Amino acid sequence: MRGSLWHLGQSVTRRLTQTDKKAIARRFFASEADLKKTVLYDFHVANDGKMVPFAGWSMPIQYKDSIMDSTVNCRENGGLFDVSHMCGLSLKGKECVPFLEKLVIADVAGLAPGTGTLTVFTNEKGGAIDDSVITKVKDDHIYLVVNAGCRDKDLAHIEEHMKAFKSKGGDVSWHIHDERSLLALQGPLAAPVLQQLTKDDLSKLYFGEFRILDINGATCFLTRTGYTGEDGFEISVPSENAVDLAKAILERYEGKVRLTGLGARDSLRLEAGLCLYGNDMEQHTS
Repeated sequence: MRGSLWHLGQSVTRRLTQTDKKAIARRFFASEADLKKTVLYDFHVANDGKMVPFAGWSMPIQYKDSIMDSTVNCRENGGLFDVSHMCGLSLKGKECVPFLEKLVIADVAGLAPGTGTLTVFTNEKGGAIDDSVITKVKDDHIYLVVNAGCRDKDLAHIEEHMKAFKSKGGDVSWHIHDERSLLALQGPLAAPVLQQLTKDDLSKLYFGEFRILDINGATCFLTRTGYTGEDGFEISVPSENAVDLAKAILERYEGKVRLTGLGARDSLRLEAGLCLYGNDMEQHTS
């Protein structure tokens, strides 16, 4: 699998712009010393995670199970993914909505508070800079998650346009949530497992909706969404609570929900027809 990831990196970088090449190359060619680690790194290693370079991070590609077994288990039971390498950020201010609408293709103004959508950041020619899940928390607060491999160029793009927007009197600011980790709980058991860890009624939280709530004693940002084609949730949790939350999830339902790595995540998203930036889409491929 490691070899196939390398060949994928080679084929992709041949047709990308220089900016994209630098971002994508970090996925495949970063040295071990340069790799960042999520707060769950030791937890992955202790659970036999096979760590590989991805987007500048050391991430688990699989655990004890084969990638196929992990894929099937997520479909039949549930999978818990560490996706803390991805970048979560908030835009705030009275004009955060019109600001973001200048950068993405989504109808941000049309979103009801507490709902979100998948969208794409585009350049001036309409080329895809990155895909992102955005949520309108309130009319003056947008929460979004961007890909790890595109983090630097995404943030530079947002910052450049924010400076221009604010220079004309626009009211918008941002905060990058480096203090939080991100877990994805996916599969048929995702809702019943998570329901045991919160007092909020998750049956009233529908796909694409967002809520700030207490989960396992921590204040979390919860979105009913995912990258697998299954029902599930993405949970932004304070980093100091991330390992405890992961353990609490895995202890439920007799261990049927298992830690799942990037290998199964890739096969799951392919089966669901979901794009991977840098592979299925980039600035010249939409």
